[in-house]
Amino acid sequence: MQSQIQNKNMKAKLINLALFSVAMAMLESAVVIYLRALYYPSGFKFPIETLGSTILITELFRELATIIMLGSIGYMNGETKTERFTAFLFSFGIWDIFYYVFLKVFLNWPASILDWDLLFLLPVPWIGPVLAPCLVSASFIGLHLLVLFKKQKGINLTLHKTFWTLSFLGFAVMLYTFMADSTAILIEIYKSDVDFDLLSGIRTLIPKSFNWPIFLLGEIVFLGGISTLQKIK
Repeated sequence: MQSQIQNKNMKAKLINLALFSVAMAMLESAVVIYLRALYYPSGFKFPIETLGSTILITELFRELATIIMLGSIGYMNGETKTERFTAFLFSFGIWDIFYYVFLKVFLNWPASILDWDLLFLLPVPWIGPVLAPCLVSASFIGLHLLVLFKKQKGINLTLHKTFWTLSFLGFAVMLYTFMADSTAILIEIYKSDVDFDLLSGIRTLIPKSFNWPIFLLGEIVFLGGISTLQKIK
């Protein structure tokens, strides 16, 4: 009886977490729809349009606020450190995927999951095909579902040093593929006499190819970290 109640509470928390994340995705997409109506009336495309300093700073703080909100709801939906962290990743994954779902519904964009997007601004602009962050998000969702599935079977998993090492390495490799181009350009601009701002490096960048082999290597390493999760003794 106690086990049934716990499982029911677990499912209720998971549903609430998913609903919150979907709602967050709707808010995120709404902001982007407004920005694209202002800056890309004929449709989003590279190179990136110039943003005013106020808009740029607001965007940076909005992204930071989004991560804090997703982290907070994740923390409230876990009973252990492992559950809290993976709940945050689950929330992030649902938010990220449904963000693109809503953009497709309202703007019919992206036309393809291989269309390029400006993914994030912190600490430097992230650029990549829509499919790439969605794959990462799917991994995040799967990790939390695995933790909850094992818990339902009476097995509590813990994130140990091997997991953190492999996950950090894998995620760092994936981040490299997102940030390599903008980082290289920003370094060159920083060394020159040109006025520097966060988006200056990609105002002339039209991405043509994505380093899928390196990205997939990072994804495999990250998944390898998940496979090392151990039962709490």
